[in-house]
Amino acid sequence: MISQFERIKHQSCILILLIICTFTSRSQGLTLDQSLAVAEQNSPSMKKTRLNLIRSQENLNAQNASLKSQFALTLNPISYTQSREFNNLISDYNTYNATESFGSFSVIQPIKLTDARISLTNRFGYTDSYSEFSDKTTKGFNNNLSVSLDQPLFTYNRTKLNLRELELALENSQLNYAIQLLALERQVAQAFYYVYQQQQSLEISRLAYQNMQQSYEVSKNKVDAGISAREEMFQAELNLATTRSDYENALVSLENAKDDFKLLIGISILDDIIVLPNIAVDTIKVDIAFAIDQGLANRMELRQREIDIEVSQFDLIQTKSLNEFRGNLALELGLFGDNENIGNLYEKPTDNESVSLSLSIPIWDWGERKARIKASEASIESSKISQEEEENNIILGIRKVYRNLNNLQNQIVIARQSVTNAQLTYDLNLEKYKNGDLTGMDLNIFQNQLSEKQLAYTNSLISYKLELLNLKIQTLYDFEKNQPVSPVKTTDNKK
Repeated sequence: MISQFERIKHQSCILILLIICTFTSRSQGLTLDQSLAVAEQNSPSMKKTRLNLIRSQENLNAQNASLKSQFALTLNPISYTQSREFNNLISDYNTYNATESFGSFSVIQPIKLTDARISLTNRFGYTDSYSEFSDKTTKGFNNNLSVSLDQPLFTYNRTKLNLRELELALENSQLNYAIQLLALERQVAQAFYYVYQQQQSLEISRLAYQNMQQSYEVSKNKVDAGISAREEMFQAELNLATTRSDYENALVSLENAKDDFKLLIGISILDDIIVLPNIAVDTIKVDIAFAIDQGLANRMELRQREIDIEVSQFDLIQTKSLNEFRGNLALELGLFGDNENIGNLYEKPTDNESVSLSLSIPIWDWGERKARIKASEASIESSKISQEEEENNIILGIRKVYRNLNNLQNQIVIARQSVTNAQLTYDLNLEKYKNGDLTGMDLNIFQNQLSEKQLAYTNSLISYKLELLNLKIQTLYDFEKNQPVSPVKTTDNKK
């Protein structure tokens, strides 16, 4: 009959074999930088942010294109009309029919400086018409060439304002992309180091399991030799089963953490990965005054608040245009010619001119304009307050990170010494256990202490690395490399 230890040993060998196969046959090693590069391209949140950036860029491209000369051609190859209508001029009914063919070519040029529009239009056609009253048929070609100007007066420049709004929208999208990228870096780093924590936890559990197997062999030999009581064997089997269970639990936690990480960075769930971190910690000296200055000078959220204020001021300009006194000047110069012979089209040309000045004068709006202006002014003040709050939050966040870094440095030193002490304590008590001066239950306690100290040391290193990353995000300055962080401004979306 197979003993409990043999069953445990057989199951453990199978489990270890499966783990070795998993980590060696299909595993893909990923560093933190590689994970960030993959996440930037494949993360669903970054894809949506990138599409918003492309949309803002293309809207601005379209607005700039609309400020260039616009060419249009309209053709009407044939039209025929026949009607009988009462003509007031002759006080009688008149039957009229006409056949026409014409085309129109126009060039329209918006003027950004003055918000005006200049149009050049040429209409060329052929007409064949008959009137019952005059019993006459008229045939011939005609051409009308005209230049017109439409100039708004006493109001704001809508062309410039629309263009500036789209430029600010693009800049805001670029800032959002950069902020989202930094947020993604934090999320990926946290998930990356969490996977590493689970890898370390699995390795520590494996070492604990190996140590317990050795102690079980010692206990079994001592019981077989009659040196120890049979009860020691029972406790050793229980300790071995417990450490094996911890090992299996660590394996499950690792696989779950890897699945969550793969989903975050946007790779296939079926791919297996191993994270390859660099958690070597050097003492980083941080000047808190310099860090705050960097944060206030570079944080993109402050620029976003400035954009909010500028957009609110645009809203105020548009609000003031409600029920405003404004005018419009329209000028047109034209040259018209007609003749049966196309070569003599302008034999007797006719000048066409028109000048029109229109004014819109508000009389009474029951206080609507005044109330809307006050609402827009309140919105501007609210945006300014939000900017001040953002500055205070930046300073507060940097100060907190600075304190946490100093505290974590002390914790790393303590955790490192704790691991050394726990390892020495375990080794000493293992010798006592081999000599029969310590029970298996007591040895298990020292093994658990060693595992806890090893995990605590790993966690302290990871916490310090994450807090350094947090400081970089808070200040847009990399204190590890002693260089500023360049935020992403745009993507290559122009064709």
